[in-house]
Amino acid sequence: MKVAVVGATGLVGTKMMQVLEERNFPVTELIPVASERSVGKQITFKGKQFSVVNMEDAIAAKSSVAIFSAGGSTSLEWAPKFAAAGIKVIDNSSAWRMDPTKKLVVPEVNADVLTDEDYIIANPNCSTIQMVVALQPLHSRYKIKRVVVSTYQSVTGTGKKAVDQLMNERAGVTGEMAYRYQIDLNVIPQIDIFLDNGYTKEEMKMVKETCKIMGDDTIRVTATTVRIPVVGGHSESVNIEFENEYELSDIHSILSQAPGVVVQHNDAEQLYPMPLWAHEKDEVFVGRIRRDETQPKTLNMWIVSDNLRKGAATNAIQIAEYMVQNGLLK
Repeated sequence: MKVAVVGATGLVGTKMMQVLEERNFPVTELIPVASERSVGKQITFKGKQFSVVNMEDAIAAKSSVAIFSAGGSTSLEWAPKFAAAGIKVIDNSSAWRMDPTKKLVVPEVNADVLTDEDYIIANPNCSTIQMVVALQPLHSRYKIKRVVVSTYQSVTGTGKKAVDQLMNERAGVTGEMAYRYQIDLNVIPQIDIFLDNGYTKEEMKMVKETCKIMGDDTIRVTATTVRIPVVGGHSESVNIEFENEYELSDIHSILSQAPGVVVQHNDAEQLYPMPLWAHEKDEVFVGRIRRDETQPKTLNMWIVSDNLRKGAATNAIQIAEYMVQNGLLK
């Protein structure tokens, strides 16, 4: 199976190739794709060297699937051209997520919506992915009415330039700034641009994508997204109001059995999820599970996941794996 990775030289593209190799995805030929300035650069995959090619050459190579992580404008321009050539596209940008004609997929939640007619499939926002993996099994049992989420997001979500800024600041070196403000020893309560309603674009992604993935527009979501000086993954404080009453022991049991979820909860041993432990792992880690004592049928949880893996690369590869297993990708 020929697999194209578009944006192969970026942080997420590099992680996608790592995950493809680790999960032993059936790649017979890798086609790394990047901008013209990277064409000809050598990429190592499974001990072999592959040359970076441009978009036209990638389409001509007729891969079975193209996994995009090259930004929204690139996806809007090129994904339809790959699809028109019969190449299935899994896109990691925000370009197609809210398009009503495109599926927005987290395999543990809604992979069953995929059909052979889907040629452009959207990979959700990283902070949304980890949240819905933990929410879906609880929604199935108790029906979620409302979610209040505050995020604590890694600089890796912005990209290499942001990681460099953090490390430069930590080392006392002056360098290029990814953010308007210092990020080391600081938190920035803004991710993406502000919209007319006072929320940021990132916050509204979480609102809209959650309802679309979970297939329920009645779920009310409100979000505050914050950038913190961390590299291992995103963390989320989530308050969930259910329609039905629950028992804490049942919550633990449901989450412990949920696909893709690892419960890390032991107050006596001070065990809870942290980016330090989630780094380079594919699971969604849930802890600090406790009843909201201010109102009925409401729960607090802490959710952590590696945003470059489950929040981006791994989720995309899992979509491709599901397609292979169900005959949607040949």
